[in-house]
Amino acid sequence: MSFGTLQSYIELLLTLVALGVELYAVVDCLRRRPDAFTAAGKRTKGFWLAVTGVAVLFGVVAVGGLGIIGIIAVIAAGVYLADVKPALDQVMGRGGQQGPYGPW
Repeated sequence: MSFGTLQSYIELLLTLVALGVELYAVVDCLRRRPDAFTAAGKRTKGFWLAVTGVAVLFGVVAVGGLGIIGIIAVIAAGVYLADVKPALDQVMGRGGQQGPYGPW
């Protein structure tokens, strides 16, 4: 197996992992109540559904060649998962990050 072939397989694996992250973000967004978004001080559910949905669309287009579109897609899903999801978990009482002495 040549180095170019190995590199192609690694790139395909990375784009599929990124697509999985994007799908997880849109499914999580679909499962949330609309009022939780405004209660958490984030934009509306429709906005985040559009962002994560477009991220999945870009992720599907980017399969096989990460490129700038794939990078934008995984960043959009990452923003939802790193910023919005924890705020929604806190508002909805799911706790999330609990240490031995309370939340951290």
